[in-house]
Amino acid sequence: MMDRLSSMNAFVTAAELGSYARAAERLGMSPQMVAKHVAALELRLGARLLNRTTRRQSLTELGSAYYERCKHILTEAEAAESLAQIMNDTPRGKLKITAPVTFGSHSLMPLITGFLRDHPDVEIDLHLTDRFVDLVEEGYEAAFRIGPLATTGLTARPLAPYRLVVCAAPAYLAARGTPAVPADLEHHECLGYAFWSRPADREWVFFQGATAHRVQVASRLQINESRALMSAALDGFGIVLGPEDFLRGALARGELVRVLPDFDAPSRSMHLVYTANRQRTAKLRRFVEAVVQRFGPA
Repeated sequence: MMDRLSSMNAFVTAAELGSYARAAERLGMSPQMVAKHVAALELRLGARLLNRTTRRQSLTELGSAYYERCKHILTEAEAAESLAQIMNDTPRGKLKITAPVTFGSHSLMPLITGFLRDHPDVEIDLHLTDRFVDLVEEGYEAAFRIGPLATTGLTARPLAPYRLVVCAAPAYLAARGTPAVPADLEHHECLGYAFWSRPADREWVFFQGATAHRVQVASRLQINESRALMSAALDGFGIVLGPEDFLRGALARGELVRVLPDFDAPSRSMHLVYTANRQRTAKLRRFVEAVVQRFGPA
């Protein structure tokens, strides 16, 4: 069965141009195919639409009325397709996103609020958690992941590394001394983040040029929330390894002091992940673009 809209389009074009040959040239098909489309409509209607002779063709009475209706239908169909294209290009609807707590509550929020201002038809449901989230099972459209990526079949966009810094309160350093080299940390109270406190994470790795310095740190206090961890550092309890963005304000105010400034502290890889089929929506496509522009690798 021929597509009815295609047949209507062939009929309208033939009626307007006056011949199957000219209609075929306009539509990019053979004159025989144009004739088949018109014949299919006539068979469906049970009446002739066009009177054809060797020299000319003309619309029948029914053909003339049908021509006007077909033009209206084709115009509406084109408008419907245009509307679908506009909706596909205009971000709208709800985005369900998840991110680690510290990154999400501090670094990510300016992007989120700016994105909502730029796209008034979008809503964002942002869930902050440090546990691993299964996007498919839990219905999330995108997730920020810090650390090595598991092989999950998700699309992953690399972002700039999540930079960490080592610092302490002036009171702590006055009481316990200031480490000069990474190995000195073995004799200090080091504040550990609970989700990074696996045996491998007790090893802090510093770099000086191409040389890696590895040190095993002691963490009597382990906390799963960065603000509480910073509070302990501000209280002078120990040396903290934390996100540079989060600690920048306290460092600028002098409440915390960089430790081992001649060594690069460890950083962690960061990605935005999502399922490939989700990227077809305008809301996620634009969100990915905004994230890469703000947090993409230099």
